[in-house]
Amino acid sequence: MKPTDIDLLPVLGRPTLSGDGRFAAVSVTRSDLATEGYISELWLAATDGSTPARLLTRGPHDGAPAFSPDGRHLAFLRPVPGGPGQLHILPLDGGEARPVTSHPIGAGQPVWSPDSKFLAYTARVPESGRYRGAPQSEAPRRITKLRYWADGFGFTMDRPRHIFVTDPFADDLLSATTQVTEGNYDHSDVSWSPDGQLLTFTAARHEKAGDDLRNDLWVCAPDGTGLRSLTDGGLILGCPRFSPDGTAVCFAAEPLDENNNAFATMSYGLWSVPSDGSSPARRLTGEDYHLSFASQMIHPVADGVLFAADHRGEVHLILVPYDGGAPKPLITGARQVNGYAAVDGVDGLTIAAVVSSATSAGDLVSLRAGAEHELTGFGRRLVEQGDLLPMEEFTATTDDGYELQGWIVRPQGEGPHPVLLQIKGGPYTQFGYTLNGPAAFDEAQVYASAGYAVVLGNPRGCSGYGQAHGMHVADDLPRKSAPDLLALLDKALESPDLDADRVGVMGGSFGGYMSAWLAAHHGNRFRAAIGERGLYAVDSYAASSDDGINVAIALYGTDPTQWAAKSPLTYADNIQLPMLIIQSEEDRHCPLEQAQRLFVALKTRNIPVELLLFPGEGHDMSRSGLPSHRIARFDAILEWWSRHL
Repeated sequence: MKPTDIDLLPVLGRPTLSGDGRFAAVSVTRSDLATEGYISELWLAATDGSTPARLLTRGPHDGAPAFSPDGRHLAFLRPVPGGPGQLHILPLDGGEARPVTSHPIGAGQPVWSPDSKFLAYTARVPESGRYRGAPQSEAPRRITKLRYWADGFGFTMDRPRHIFVTDPFADDLLSATTQVTEGNYDHSDVSWSPDGQLLTFTAARHEKAGDDLRNDLWVCAPDGTGLRSLTDGGLILGCPRFSPDGTAVCFAAEPLDENNNAFATMSYGLWSVPSDGSSPARRLTGEDYHLSFASQMIHPVADGVLFAADHRGEVHLILVPYDGGAPKPLITGARQVNGYAAVDGVDGLTIAAVVSSATSAGDLVSLRAGAEHELTGFGRRLVEQGDLLPMEEFTATTDDGYELQGWIVRPQGEGPHPVLLQIKGGPYTQFGYTLNGPAAFDEAQVYASAGYAVVLGNPRGCSGYGQAHGMHVADDLPRKSAPDLLALLDKALESPDLDADRVGVMGGSFGGYMSAWLAAHHGNRFRAAIGERGLYAVDSYAASSDDGINVAIALYGTDPTQWAAKSPLTYADNIQLPMLIIQSEEDRHCPLEQAQRLFVALKTRNIPVELLLFPGEGHDMSRSGLPSHRIARFDAILEWWSRHL
């Protein structure tokens, strides 16, 4: 696999199913090196696998499809000429797609009413005079809350997200559109009750909204009347969906502490609350079940709630009974479920899911009457282009007797091979069986193809192995993560074809943080290091990141006097290794100043250090940045390792 093979890694979005379950639609996004951008199209497939999937729209930037329940129309997002993405509807019996919204900053995911007559969605509403001209012509911003901007977007406090309902078939769309919510609050994740009489969504509308992580579950009529909350604090929650009988709202949530701060390695489980507000919310899954970052969705059906759970590098789709009984596995194995849709029909439950693996960035599959059908073949393109190197699973044992799951991706040839210890982000995520996503194996394929043996693993503090595995690092994240990472490396180095004298360490986000930590505390183990989009100084991160104070408390404790002891920058004088620092200029999650501070600390001591800056990019540049930037990043990494290993 070469750096330029990113165009062979399509990203499939969340699918949608027709009301009868016969057809699935999904967005497919590919990088386009020729146009220095991305192309996104919609594809249609019969869920019985009887006919090949076919192109439904030619984009070039179509996404977020949603079938109307009656199967007559498909709503989706498409940018209008010279503007942002707006809702469009496409008649499936023939005809052209037409826009049905015109919001200045664009519209969000469409959600059909049960009778197929209305669409609910979210859209940001900017303050008067903002985001319509040159930024320097705007009035100054008065910031009063801790949470006021977001990576990849910018300021949020002056353009709150609101719920809208529209009749997409009306002649006068402006008069047929209702703004359901008001106020300077963000509202998200809207969905309909089965009878169409209520909407449910999440919002932080309490007094300290914007200063903590709490949000609540709300319901109201489609015209905005009767607004009431179903929860009363203590949770950070999302994905609210009514049960099929309308008596309950199911949602995903993580408990907060008494100050509404999170524990960064706490599982995000499945909860339920009566829709009439008659009793408090209750958790349906045990603490060892964690909603996967890969899917970030739930779906209630007749017999329970569909839930995508991390499990030892895999993401399983399970069915959780409403009474909280033992979950039933539906899609399992050495792969990951990245998104899905489900319909209860006359033939039972039909599921369409996007599934990725160690040899596929993702394909659409269906599950009907217990039989699984592969509906697309996008994931095979990379395999057909060239041989992918195998992932070899191994088990490492720590000094305290704990077993860890790891993998080696070896280059071809006998060796001895130089070695890269690659550390994932998070920390509460997992490396796993996928070629696409924030903790995927696509990068390992590139490095192994260039001649490096890549060692990956899931130390304690990550998801997929139960709550105790995650919470092990809660009181001292770096000092408890480092021994596990080194145990994985040591076990891998027992292989005679891996060269223990030529080892580098690298990682992004949490991986960048731990790369710098290992360089400072265990530098004798490595020849060089790469830190990417990392957190290096907790104190300034807490003040400058998009959710810095909340993450700082969640990962490093409530006592700021202890933060320096957990900051790699504090120990920069111990770093003797050559270090490459990779940073995006517009990263608001791990801001530029983090990289600058570490660079200056090393440069002024004459340590070989380089700072590679990517203009106009945010935290996720390596996955969604300009294609030329993604390739330039790979080229710089390979050049660095060729120089030092």
